Amino acid sequence: MPAPRVAIYMGSDSDLPVMEGAVEVLRRFAVEFELEVTSAHRSPARTHELVRTAAGRGVRVFIVAAGGAAHLAGVVASLSTLPVLGVPIPSSTIGGLDALLSTVQMPPGVPVGTLAIGAGGARNAALLAVAILALGDERLAQALLEDRERMAADVSERSRRARAQVGL
Repeated sequence: MPAPRVAIYMGSDSDLPVMEGAVEVLRRFAVEFELEVTSAHRSPARTHELVRTAAGRGVRVFIVAAGGAAHLAGVVASLSTLPVLGVPIPSSTIGGLDALLSTVQMPPGVPVGTLAIGAGGARNAALLAVAILALGDERLAQALLEDRERMAADVSERSRRARAQVGL
């Protein structure tokens, strides 16, 4: 089994439905990843061990998802110099604003790149991880370029269909 280049860590298994978009993106780009449930509060020793050993397993970027107080991304960033991309998970009480504010308000010197709340943030975190890896991987750089070209072509086609629908 190839070494994971991206680690996806979630504070709870209930975060998986949001993070499935990140999994899909990484698979689409054929980027190996690992996925773990670990908690900054409920399993701190497990979290520390996973992060401490990640680079040795091949991990180059972390995608970290958590809701509520969302301390997991900050803990991961405090334990590693690898890039950490935080995905705030929506909560049932205030829609993920709590997680967004917790993730984005890191102290100077311990950065966490914070993405949007929810599924869009998860997908973009994976795309950003691919872009980071593409800095040293021509295959990924080319795949990203082709992906952007497909998106642009799709927008043009949607525009053509919309114009046709109204008779233009």
